[in-house]
Amino acid sequence: MRILVSNDDGIFSPGIKALGLAMRALGEVCVVAPDVEQSAVGHGITVRRPLRFKHTASAGFGEIPAYRVDGTPADCVVLGVHLLGRPDLVVSGINIGVNLGLDLTHSGTVAAALEGTSLGIPSIAFSLDTSGEELNFTLAAEWAVKIARLVMRRGLPKGVLLNVNFPAGVPKGVRVTRLSTHHWEDTVVERLDPEGRPYYWIAGTPVGEEEEGTDLHAVRHGYISITPVSLDFTAADLLEEVARWVEEV
Repeated sequence: MRILVSNDDGIFSPGIKALGLAMRALGEVCVVAPDVEQSAVGHGITVRRPLRFKHTASAGFGEIPAYRVDGTPADCVVLGVHLLGRPDLVVSGINIGVNLGLDLTHSGTVAAALEGTSLGIPSIAFSLDTSGEELNFTLAAEWAVKIARLVMRRGLPKGVLLNVNFPAGVPKGVRVTRLSTHHWEDTVVERLDPEGRPYYWIAGTPVGEEEEGTDLHAVRHGYISITPVSLDFTAADLLEEVARWVEEV
């Protein structure tokens, strides 16, 4: 089995190193990741400039072939598939920080898995809660291998990926969840540069309801959250109603 590993924290992140090394238990591994951090870039694809694809021996993967790309996580998956050959599985992470609820709309970690799924490849995104005193990527990677092995054994429906979030500390178990309302409540901070011209920082505070059965609830109570996510964004229950609106127009 061939496994493509990517992320959005960059090729030198401890999370991707732990994930890449652990995935050797399942088969042949190659790593393609951004050369610098690409958090919160979403599912962007670079189309207005060329991309560099460079072998990187200094990232700590040993004999695993590793390549860095001066682009987005989705770029990395596209180049990895086309230049290294089609893998049997795409895994992304382990992200430094959770990707819960509406985080999925801007997460580069999830975007790498989205791109793999859009190419018809079973894909999983892995993220780790950073609220604990210590980040145990090794333990998270061990669980990632178990989950990946199940995916390869059972398969995933077309157009569906798994979004997996690990809690801080030792997990109490695993829960299959739905997406929560977790998101970032944006604030804009205005400052002045040395010449007196304004510039802006977009900041935010995480908010969301901790409803039972959601990814947020599971992670905050010490469980691994596994959420099946579909590429089909259609609000199917509104199709007939919107059709009636159109008839009125």
